[in-house]
Formats: sequence, structure tokens, C-alpha cells
Amino acid sequence: MAETTLILLAAGNSSRFLCDAKKQWLRIGHEPLWQYVARKCVETKLFDKIIITSSSDDIEFMRSYDSFTFVEGSTTRQSSLNNALKEVESEYVLVSDIARSCISEEFLKKIISKKGEADCIVPYLKVSDTIVYDNETIDRDKVKRIQTPQLSKTSVLKDSLNTNTEFTDESSAIVANGGSREFILGENEANKITFIKDLNQLSCLSKPSNDILSGTGFDVHAFDESKDMYLCGVKIDSDFGFKAHSDGDVAIHALIDALLGAAGMGDIGMMFPDSSDEYKNIDSKILLQRVVNKIYNFGFVIVNVDLTIAAQTPRIGKYKLQMRKTIAEILNCESSRVNIKATTTEKLGFIGRSEGVGVIANANLKYFDWTKI
Repeated sequence: MAETTLILLAAGNSSRFLCDAKKQWLRIGHEPLWQYVARKCVETKLFDKIIITSSSDDIEFMRSYDSFTFVEGSTTRQSSLNNALKEVESEYVLVSDIARSCISEEFLKKIISKKGEADCIVPYLKVSDTIVYDNETIDRDKVKRIQTPQLSKTSVLKDSLNTNTEFTDESSAIVANGGSREFILGENEANKITFIKDLNQLSCLSKPSNDILSGTGFDVHAFDESKDMYLCGVKIDSDFGFKAHSDGDVAIHALIDALLGAAGMGDIGMMFPDSSDEYKNIDSKILLQRVVNKIYNFGFVIVNVDLTIAAQTPRIGKYKLQMRKTIAEILNCESSRVNIKATTTEKLGFIGRSEGVGVIANANLKYFDWTKI
């Protein structure tokens, strides 16, 4: 049986980070933070298996990056850990947080070297400031700042977490269940990224790549006399709309595919299947907003978009400015970063016969530069 499994917790929503980008998706070069941390742990060759917890929104995208064992997390750290422990068969398990991104190989070896000396091996930092609790000054030498990673006997940890009581770390659960823990001195570089300012204290992380990521989208819709027409989120004065499961905004659909393509996130059909009643007649601006939220959450920034609308009818020249402003508001960028072009097909093909409209979209993204915050 394998001896030590590593669990990396990355299912949080970064609520205290106060940034559009989730901290686990900050880029180190091209790598998201979670992948960078996991890869560094692989290079140590200390673990037989690595398990990464992820939110339900992130897990499929994570799987497209790497072949670790991914487990869907939950609303709390402890419930996420319990989900991951179901995949652990080794005698020992080391649990850490992706937010502790600068853990050294030497530190990991130091923790693992204490294997078997207690049910849980716990790193800590000393406190140098005066400590006051409940208006009383207490002995700071008796205060410990607990860190992860923590090494536990798997069977003991599983049993200790079989409770409705919520614990903020593994050792507290184990001690509450009658188990033992041993403290070892931690390291400052293992500090956790909780707030944006914490990034300035970490020297191991290199800046994100400056590369521009480009994606294209293409969509066509036939006309439908029973529906209103919307293009780029703007209602068009027309006797017909588009045949579609949603409101049929062919321009937004092409733009969504361009954005997803640039981010490597699949396509509109994967994210919003037309087999789902949830999306029947839905306003496509809602779909675009959801995609944009994911784009920013996953550590990207929208540089610019460019759309070419091919239509023999209707004429859209008078709507272009409103289209630009509508799309820019959803993308959270200046309208100068949104370009709308219109053309005909010189009466050729289904577009030329006034049977429908086609749109080609291009989107350019870059990584969110966390070094400038």
C-alpha cells in the first residue's frame, strides 16, 4: 500500500481575497497557482498520490490542465477534506492549502521525517508581539500560529472528522477526538495567501506571462418570423428574429465562443446546452455575463473583441454604437475595446438570400497581472 498521499485544498471561493480573479487561478508564468504548487510537490517525489479539491465551477477546467486526482469540494474546508479523504488509501496523508504556495522541499521533508511520532505533525510559528486576550496580557511563548501542511495518520484523521463540529485544521479535530499531535517549528515562506497584500510577501512566485491569448467564434442562425431580433444585446427593428433555443442573438453567441476559445474553456454548447430548459428563450446577455464572470474568475483579462456581422438584411449601421456600448458594459471594458463591423455577402448563399445572419468574432485575453496590485 502507498505510504503518503498529498491533499491540496483549492475549493474556496476566495471571498476575503477581494479580487475578480480567484487566488488559485493567479498565473505563475502560464501555470495557474494550483498547478504550480502541485507540480512543485510532484518534483519532490515524496508522494504516491496527489489529490486536489476544486469547486464545482472549476473542476472541469482544472481537469483540462493536468491529470491529478480531482475531487469536488464543498462549502467548508472540512467537508471538502472529507470528500478528498474518500480517495486516500495510504497510511499517512499530508494536507495543505493551495494558498500556501511557497512551501519548500526541505520543509516537507522535515514534516514527513516526524512520521509516526504522533497522530498529527503540526508546524507552527512563534509570536513576537505582545498578546492580549479578553483584556488580559498572556504569555506569548505559549501562543502558536498554526500552519499547514499537517501530516496525519489517515485512519485517525478520517475518524476525527466524522463529526458535525467544524474545525479549522486537522490537528484540532484529532486532539478533540483524543488523538495526539506534535509541534515542529514552521517557516515564514509557508504563510498563507488570504488577502491581496499577502502576495507581496512571497518571493517564490514569478510574474504571469505577457502572452496574448486569441480565440475565434462563428455562429449562424436562420430567421424566424415569430421572434424578435436581438444582435449584440440590442433589439433590432425587424419583422423577424432568429430561430434558436435562446433569444437567438447570433452575435453574442459567436462572441461567447471567441472568449471561451481564447481561455481554453470549450464552447457555448458545452456550457449552455440547448437540451436544457434553463436556457429556453433566455436573454443571451445573461449567458455572456456568466462567461465573462468565469473569464475573470479564472485569472484572465479581456483585451479587446472584434465582431463581423454578415447580413443582407437587416441593415445595422445605426445600431453599431449602441451595440459597442452594450457589449463593453458586460465585458467590463471601454467601448473602444469593442469593434463591430457589418458586411453583406453580395447576395450569395443563404445570407445573400436573406435567410439568416452569420457572425465571426475574435477575442484577445491576457493573464491578470497580480504583481501590479
